[in-house]
Amino acid sequence: MEKGASEASPPCARCGKPAQLQCPKCVELKLPRENAAFCTQDCFRAAWSSHKSVHPKPGAPASQQSPEGWKYCLRKGRERALQLPRFDWTGPLRPHPISKMRVVPDEIEKPDWALDGIPKIEPDSDLQKRVEIKTPDLIERMRVTCRIAREVLDAAARVIKPGITTDEIDRVVHEETIARGGYPSPLNYYFFPKSCCTSVNEVICHGIPDARKLEDGDIVNVDVTVYYKGVHGDLNETYFVGNVDEASKHLVRCTYECLEKAIAIVKPGVRFREVGEVINRHVSMSGLSVVKSYCGHGIGELFHCAPNIPHYSSTFLATISYLYFLY
Repeated sequence: MEKGASEASPPCARCGKPAQLQCPKCVELKLPRENAAFCTQDCFRAAWSSHKSVHPKPGAPASQQSPEGWKYCLRKGRERALQLPRFDWTGPLRPHPISKMRVVPDEIEKPDWALDGIPKIEPDSDLQKRVEIKTPDLIERMRVTCRIAREVLDAAARVIKPGITTDEIDRVVHEETIARGGYPSPLNYYFFPKSCCTSVNEVICHGIPDARKLEDGDIVNVDVTVYYKGVHGDLNETYFVGNVDEASKHLVRCTYECLEKAIAIVKPGVRFREVGEVINRHVSMSGLSVVKSYCGHGIGELFHCAPNIPHYSSTFLATISYLYFLY
């Protein structure tokens, strides 16, 4: 390991602590310090299995200076680059290069964003403001699609272990979805480059599968949505990678309990805000907090639609009551 300059030291690429050491290979290749700095030799050794993926292959042409043409994702999926993007990171996790977008066979029915990345029907649909009452036919199609999505998610779960990349999880999701005649809804949705979302550790949601290898002690959320026979089925689950600490176990256990408690109160006449109140109460009693940047959403023939369901107490929804089932 080489010692870097003392001023403006970047954080350790593994743990986020102030770092003075740099990966010698990164120094040799003149790669950005942001992803090459480490606080100790121990951190460097522990991160090596995933860190080495940022090193270009010797002698490769400029367009291929990353394993199998893998590059970093920029501008919300619209661009690729060989260099790690600059960002005000809030934790030790860093993005890694991503592989090329996977192909869907022509015979698979596709949503309207599959070719150009732009949803046409969803943004202007009145179902963004009006809660749809699902017909028996639509409900049955959704049951079938959600069952397929469950099978796909279970297949992804079976490959999760230390040393596996999140891109490999994405490959499994893609292939299992296609094998069942479905389209992976996230693929090219507003240019999202992968077939599922994999959110590791401090990533809240919508993480992009990449070349980083999962490490012992990680937690990873896999978010799967399948489009089949004109409807979407959306579900996700968080998994332990190897041996995780008690704080991670507590977080995942509490989140699962919140889901169960919220489902238990769903029936005609329940206010949308009551779902958030149940979740918020249990989270607070568990010594945790709710992320308010995202919320639950409706689904059906649209990937995202009304109702939006906050996971926290919301006075905005205090006077709204619908005699609807939430699907």
